[in-house]
This record gives sequence, structure tokens and C-alpha cells, in this order.
Amino acid sequence: MAAPSLLPLLLALTSLLLPAISASSSSSYFPCSFPAIFNFGDSNSDTGGLSAAFSTVSEPNGETFFGTPSGRPCDGRLVIDFIAETLGLPFIGAYLDSMGTNFSHGANFATAGSTILRQNTTFFQTGYSPFSLDVQVRQFEQFKTRSQLAYSKGAAYKDLLPPEEYFAKALYTFDIGQNDLTSGYVSNMTTEQVKGTIPIILDKFTDAIESVYGLGGRYFWIHNTGPVGCLPYILARYPLREPEVDPIGCGAPFNEVAQLFNAKLKETIVQLRKTFPCAVFTYVDVYTVKYWLISHAERLGFEQPFVACCGHGGKYNFDARYGCGATETINNTKIIISNTCTDPSKRICWDGYHYTEAANKWVFDRIVNGAFSDPPIPVAMTCRR
Repeated sequence: MAAPSLLPLLLALTSLLLPAISASSSSSYFPCSFPAIFNFGDSNSDTGGLSAAFSTVSEPNGETFFGTPSGRPCDGRLVIDFIAETLGLPFIGAYLDSMGTNFSHGANFATAGSTILRQNTTFFQTGYSPFSLDVQVRQFEQFKTRSQLAYSKGAAYKDLLPPEEYFAKALYTFDIGQNDLTSGYVSNMTTEQVKGTIPIILDKFTDAIESVYGLGGRYFWIHNTGPVGCLPYILARYPLREPEVDPIGCGAPFNEVAQLFNAKLKETIVQLRKTFPCAVFTYVDVYTVKYWLISHAERLGFEQPFVACCGHGGKYNFDARYGCGATETINNTKIIISNTCTDPSKRICWDGYHYTEAANKWVFDRIVNGAFSDPPIPVAMTCRR
């Protein structure tokens, strides 16, 4: 189907229209007091990994909150940043960023372009990250081992690295899978062929969870994938015939694949609960929240939901050849050809691929109290069964 069913939308209507009750107030009696976050994912939660590994994220990224590029493909904060703030933790530094990063309260292994399955291409060919989920888990394994060897030496290491007991008490967050679906289309698969890859993708996801569990992880907060068919880069790259466009203007086939992935992911998490009864798994339906935001943009104070704030040309202000902040040198003068919109706080999409800080905050405010989680508990209480 092209859009979420009405039932979950109606059930969650109040939470979508009104600001969420803060997790701190909802869980004031029994907070989990997570001492750290370890995050795995793609650009939706990358706080500087790909930027450190390949090419620095340039201006105007970061302009809304940080005042300078922060490694995030966004004008400001991501959902993972708001989660950290709510839990009373500092922003989680990228594992691949070696420049002055403090890992005492966790580490972020996410990189933009990451997938669950390994891609048989290079980053320079397709833009997909070589740091697939299995690689991120291996990095986490190394981080755990090597951080404890360094921590045991004392001195400054104790200020920069987590003690051993943090690994069993930490929150493990996952936001990955979207790029596995789009990579199928990039490889010229049909929608039915992309659907056929979902069981393989989720088998590898299960392997990753099992590995993290074996390394001490017990509390898992797992996002499903968003309505990829509503993003400018998909709409610009794959022009659709009228029957393939849903009532709000999103690409129905792409969202249909995302919804199937999400349904199978939820089933996978149910099985993981049976396999690991000592762990806590929370499934978070960001798809419904994001789709509602896009489909009711003007009502919610946003505008032009299918047009990138920072981009260059065309119906969607998006051109894959010119990323946010792209420049050209004309007559020995460097000219910015990919500028930002007047007010990013009124936009949902930042650069054609990613959400603005304002949109990320809106989404976070709807998921923080557990209204779109299974089980329906706030993020600050996700150590509770």
C-alpha cells in the first residue's frame, strides 16, 4: 500500500498533533540512568563518521545549532543528539573521528551511506559506505577491547573512555536499513526484486544484534526505516508515472518496500526477544511519524515538504552533482551554487537526503515518550520490560 493504514494513525493522533510529554517527566520515578549510548546506523544518525573517514562535511551544514559543520549531514542536531540530551548525556562522538573526541559516555559507529548488507562497490563509485553494519559491530568489538586496555592505564584515559561496567548498562541504538532498499534500485532491481532481498538483509541484522549481545549489550532501541519515497533525491532520480504517486506526492512503490521492510523488522525483533529473554528490545515506528509530518506539513508549520532547503535547481531543489554547499570556480572566483533556504526551521528536508534539525526535533518529540514504540515505553525507561 502507498500510505500507512489509518488505524495506527488514528490511534496515535493525539501524540502527533501535540508535543510529547518529556521522557524525564514520564519516567521520573524509575529512570534507567543509562551511562552511555552506542549507536549503529547510517546518515540518519551519523555524527561525523563519514566526514572523518572521507571528505569533511562543509558549510552551511551545522549552521542552525553548531554554527559550523559538525560532521552531521544536517543544519543542526539529529534524533540521536536529542536522545543523548534527554538521557543527560553529551553528544556521542563518531568512532572514526580521532580529533579530540571524548568516548567516556559512548561512541557512534554510524556512517552516512551505510547498509546492513555489504555493498560490492566502492564509496567512490556509488556513495555507499564501506562501513556496513557488520563492520560497525567489529569496530565496536575493537573499541570495547582496546578502550579497556587503555582505561586500565589510568591517567587521562579514564576521562576519555568508558569503564567496563558501562557496556552492560548502556543503551544500544540502531537506525539502518534505508540504504539497503535504495541500493537495490541503484542496481536496477525491480520493486519485487528489492522486496526479495529483505529476508537476507534482516538475517544479517539479526547476526549483528547477536554479536552486540555477546559483547554485553542488553538494551536495544531500534528505529524502523522512514518513507524513503517522500525524499527529494528519490523523486528526482526516479520520475514516477501518475499511478505510482500516492495522494500526498510520495513514490508509492518505494514506500511500499519500506513498509514491508518495517513489518519484517518488527517480526525479527519479536523473535529476538524470544532468543534473548534477558535483553530489552524496543521497536520504534519512525515511519508513521515522518509520513504524518510530510503529509501535514503546512498544518504543522512547515512548508514545501518535497523541496530541499539546501540544494541546486529543479523541481525539488536537488541535483546529485551539486551537494549542499557545493561551489564552482568561475574566473578564479569560488562561487557557492548550492545555498540554503531563508528559514530552515520551516523546512522538513535539508539537502534532498536528510531531515532538518527542526524536522528531527519534531520527530523526536513524538517518539521520546514511547507513543510509537513497541512496547510503548519512553526512551529513558527502555531498560524496563
